Amino acid sequence: MIVELGAFALCLALALSLAQTALSALGAGRRSVLFSRAGEAAAVCAFAATLIAMAALVHAFVGSDFSVANVANNSHTQKPMLYKVAAACGSHEGSILLWCLMLTAYGAAAGVFGRGLPQRLRALVLSVQGALGVLFLSYTVLASSPLTRLAQPPVEGRSLNPLLQDPAVAAHPPLLYAGYVGFSIVFSFAVAALIEGRVDTAWARWVRPWTLAAWSLLTVGITLGAFWAYYELGWGGWWFWDPVENASFMPWLVGAALLHSAIVTEKRGALPGWTLFLALMGFTFSMLGGFLVRSGVLTSVHAFAVDPERGVLLLSILAITAGSGFALFAWRAPALKSGGLFAPVSRESAMVINNIVLTAAAATVLLGTLYPLIREAIGGETVSVGPPYFNLTFVPLMAVAIALIPLGPLLSWKRADAMGALQRLYVAAGIAVAAGLLGLLLVSPRKALACLGLAAGTWLIAGALTELAERTRLFRIPLGAALKRLAGLPRSAFGVTLAHAGLGVFVLGASFETSWRVEAAETLGLNGQAALGSYQVTLHDVRTVDGPNYLAERGRIVVSGSGGTPICTGAPERRFFPAGGQTTTEVAICPRGLDHIYLVLGERRQGADGQPAWLVRAYVNPWVRLIFLGPMLMALGGAVSLSDRRLRLAAGRKRS
Repeated sequence: MIVELGAFALCLALALSLAQTALSALGAGRRSVLFSRAGEAAAVCAFAATLIAMAALVHAFVGSDFSVANVANNSHTQKPMLYKVAAACGSHEGSILLWCLMLTAYGAAAGVFGRGLPQRLRALVLSVQGALGVLFLSYTVLASSPLTRLAQPPVEGRSLNPLLQDPAVAAHPPLLYAGYVGFSIVFSFAVAALIEGRVDTAWARWVRPWTLAAWSLLTVGITLGAFWAYYELGWGGWWFWDPVENASFMPWLVGAALLHSAIVTEKRGALPGWTLFLALMGFTFSMLGGFLVRSGVLTSVHAFAVDPERGVLLLSILAITAGSGFALFAWRAPALKSGGLFAPVSRESAMVINNIVLTAAAATVLLGTLYPLIREAIGGETVSVGPPYFNLTFVPLMAVAIALIPLGPLLSWKRADAMGALQRLYVAAGIAVAAGLLGLLLVSPRKALACLGLAAGTWLIAGALTELAERTRLFRIPLGAALKRLAGLPRSAFGVTLAHAGLGVFVLGASFETSWRVEAAETLGLNGQAALGSYQVTLHDVRTVDGPNYLAERGRIVVSGSGGTPICTGAPERRFFPAGGQTTTEVAICPRGLDHIYLVLGERRQGADGQPAWLVRAYVNPWVRLIFLGPMLMALGGAVSLSDRRLRLAAGRKRS
């Protein structure tokens, strides 16, 4: 009965999204407050109905109701409760329902929290958001329902992919989708502005909080995904330029460019067309990622196996949505006012360069992701585009952005003194150069490019702190007065500092970990030893253990220092899941300050003496914690900026 209630609620959500689209359009066209408020109510009710459908699906998974096809294909009675709940979003159908839930949630949020917007603009935004809901809910109801019953339900389910049975993956999809789909409301703001033919400083201020929220949530979602890949897949790395990883990274890059472009539009009224283009492109990349993951064109541990027919439907939704948005942009954008002029050396120019670099970086990622698919479709030839391509194209572009990021906030609007800004950064530059030289002199083996990365990360952190010091006039006025100015700064200033410094922390970790990682792989019998840099790895014991829904071989590996003193003991596992017949590895991680000693127990083999032996892989990943700490600081910076009251107030209101 609850499943049928959920299916009915899903159909009701579709009808309410249709009502939201029509009523809000009438409210905008007739400038009717009554129709506009009815559209807002429909948006809230559509979200509530979708939430009921999601709750019904979760209830079916928790109760192991195998009469539901989605549950039968992705759950098992012996699965732990956390993973039963997570499995509701772990399939194609469940993830699409989660997408619809986020889409309607943003529509409801715009209706509830957008009361400070002009009535017509708010109505247009809700109408466009409702139209997006109609498209995706129609696809869910007609082609990908997660609540379809089976005529002959099985006694036991097939279980979820064991790789997805992980706490990080349980939190990863909701956060990732909150960011992915968050760009839908930005898309709706852009289309509404194009319909009105007006993009001004007020519009830019209104769109910034939504962009910031989506970008921050996407940052956390991507970071959780990278962390999951790091400790769950057992390969010792955290990013492989997998096409599905790239699919989430492209909207992140465009969102970062949009945040900077919207600031220029808000402060100076400049770049309105470019800001609109980025707003349309952000959700377009999100939909492209949804298509790549669910169409079956990619083979990836992150991808959902699905039939191509539904992939064609998703591609049609992408074509309709993006095609309509960019056609409207081509028609209306040339008539928009260009806004204020600015000199080649100014804060506006720095942000324009930043935008060019970020969009060029997104274009290189797009090319590297789609080129193998296009090549195979045209000539039938299978090619691979991996890290070497991205290292040669993406990294140099980001190096330019890193060099300019500390300089931009120190430039004044409209016209600036470049030499004056550089003079204020001489301390930060000196610290960065010193860090690079120390790395070159002290860290072995010596690697010049890696030391440039250390200097770049230090430059970002020191530059962010310099900008904060300039705002407070630290060392130029008494300390008490500087602290008083610090307390009076808006929260957005601290958010910018955290975001830029977080990027620097990430660059430090990535430079160190990728350049000075130490790894070893040996086939070891019991009490066998292998050298791992300055450490010694000993396999002391391997025993069989019973898990809640798996059987495992659990090793006991002791890591010793150069003097033979034990440093840590790890218990990596090799798990077999009878329900799906799959085998996974569970790594053991020994923290050592900012470093990780990473241990993997491989398959059983026969040693040279005829006794059982196991392949043991071990890594020393230096400063790897900074790789995950940096993006979290960036997301925290976004949250701090979002809490700034000035960012959440309507720009059109008169201020004293």
